[in-house]
Amino acid sequence: MAMKSAATSAIKACASSGNSVLTRQLHASPGSKKIVGVFYKANEYAALNPNFVGCVEGALGIRDWLESQGHQYIVTDDKEGPNSELEKHIPDLHVLISTPFHPAYVTAERIKKAKNLQLLLTAGIGSDHIDLQAAAAAGLTVAEVTGSNVVSVAEDELMRILVLVRNFLPGYHQAISGEWNVAAIAYRSYDLEGKTVGTVGAGRIGKLLLQRLKPFNCNLLYHDRLKMDPELENQFGAKFEEDLDAMLPKCDIIVMNMPLTDKTRGLFDKDKIAKCKKGVLIVNNARGAIMDTQAVADACSSGHVAGYSGDVWFPQPAPKDHPWRYMPNHAMTPHISGTTIDAQLRYAAGTKDMLERYFKGEEFPPQNYIVKEGKIASQYL
Repeated sequence: MAMKSAATSAIKACASSGNSVLTRQLHASPGSKKIVGVFYKANEYAALNPNFVGCVEGALGIRDWLESQGHQYIVTDDKEGPNSELEKHIPDLHVLISTPFHPAYVTAERIKKAKNLQLLLTAGIGSDHIDLQAAAAAGLTVAEVTGSNVVSVAEDELMRILVLVRNFLPGYHQAISGEWNVAAIAYRSYDLEGKTVGTVGAGRIGKLLLQRLKPFNCNLLYHDRLKMDPELENQFGAKFEEDLDAMLPKCDIIVMNMPLTDKTRGLFDKDKIAKCKKGVLIVNNARGAIMDTQAVADACSSGHVAGYSGDVWFPQPAPKDHPWRYMPNHAMTPHISGTTIDAQLRYAAGTKDMLERYFKGEEFPPQNYIVKEGKIASQYL
């Protein structure tokens, strides 16, 4: 995810997925459309904030608007398995809206069944829950609300860095359990100033994180497929590391900021983690599947990784027996970083804007396209 220059480069660099495809008609034909939204359920929390639109109950705040135009809008959180609510609507839906926080996994099999499907929208950023190759081959359009929650995620990453560096969670647990043992916290609590922080990926979120880290007087490194302009590097005080393996042992803290692709899936396996400095802290709000699940748990248990924090898991929701729930020195949460109320309002508005354009037969903002006319955006290749 990148700021202006990298975003422009990424869009220009959209690469073909292969052979020519028969593109399904993106522009909505006259008549009612069946639109299905898959979001997490808020239950008793739904009524506590009128701006809580990113849940099933809030339905992105677009139900009245869609239904007033004669469209059918079905919203559910039931997304897994052959008997799920989502599966029942796959054969005749025209548009599917999902989020990274409660992803509807759109497999090649589901795409094949979805004879009327034209448009896959991600309310947020990150469309790796969709089989992009299958979507491209089927001529589908895939789009997301680019930039809608980058500030939210970058702020969350900074918080997690501080939580790990200052050994915050043991202190919190002491406070709520009636204990008082300063030594049990202080023996592994450090200042952030002077530490080397490396981001693996320096797109929109990575750049915002570097910007926010600069006042802490850290040594900032970044690895990315695109080198920043020298002026931007100077502004952030960040140094480009072309070789990821060479960067890893330099870092006290490593932050994942890359998309999940075939190339990055499982990238941080046992061998890659072994290249990191002993005692490294890792923050991952990118995608859980970038990491080898068991390798992370083993490294936390051995102490090679001194702390791991993030909000992304694979699969999502994470099963109760997921190893990361029980490994030592972690600060994991459910997938929450990009679904703040502010972010929800942004990605709800962006989703509505694209639906309006779809109904009118208009193009989307170019940076929002992930798959268009059989081509997949280069960041996912």
